[in-house]
Amino acid sequence: MKVTFLGTGTSQGIPVIGSTHPVCLSENPKDKRLRVSVLIEWDRYTYVVDCGPDFRQQMLNAQCTRLDGVIFTHEHADHTAGLDDIRPFYFKQGDIPIYAHNRVLKALKERFAYIFETENKYAGAPGVTPIRIENKPFEIGNLTVMPINGMHYKLQVFGFRFRDFAYLTDMKTLKDEEVAKLKGVKVLVVNALRETEHISHFNLEEALALIKKVNPERAYLTHVSHMLGFHDEVEKKLPKNVFLAYDNLQINI
Repeated sequence: MKVTFLGTGTSQGIPVIGSTHPVCLSENPKDKRLRVSVLIEWDRYTYVVDCGPDFRQQMLNAQCTRLDGVIFTHEHADHTAGLDDIRPFYFKQGDIPIYAHNRVLKALKERFAYIFETENKYAGAPGVTPIRIENKPFEIGNLTVMPINGMHYKLQVFGFRFRDFAYLTDMKTLKDEEVAKLKGVKVLVVNALRETEHISHFNLEEALALIKKVNPERAYLTHVSHMLGFHDEVEKKLPKNVFLAYDNLQINI
């Protein structure tokens, strides 16, 4: 299985528009972060988790030519706003499966009503096959996905385990029974917004505590803001099996 980090930034991305913060002014490519998403490839299958406002550029960067489906963590704009840009895949492949909690599907239908239209649909609009997921395993391609149910402040959000790889973003709290689903993963990705406390995201300390509890072979931090600091400086301070992810990083599991 190959995982490509399409974006590793928070909802505003880095650099933030109009910001003079030193990280936003950095010339290091690893300090420039699109909105958070990953591309997962195995055998002949290609899926993305989340489809934010940078989706088009991310697909071009990854040279992605096929998309078997989009799996959504939750409905916030930095995770869903790029849905219209599945059009090139739809024109070649037909309706694209999308997997999401029923609440998220409802939000997408409201935001992108023309995509879900069944009568008098605009010819240039993409099409999707909505698939409702709950907090129980579901199938994509030839693989079983295990949802990891967490809370993003007061909003339910899904993380996902794909065999030995698990991906969590926008998490703030996880119940013990959900953490138990992560036991045995070789690679864990966790959101780590900044060092100081945040109401709806893990900070660095909380992310590292979860990693220590799960004890994967490797862990990567994502959904980071400019306030976490310069990439190279942050990574020097991390435990030896923990890395700060960056855009276009590819890993194999």
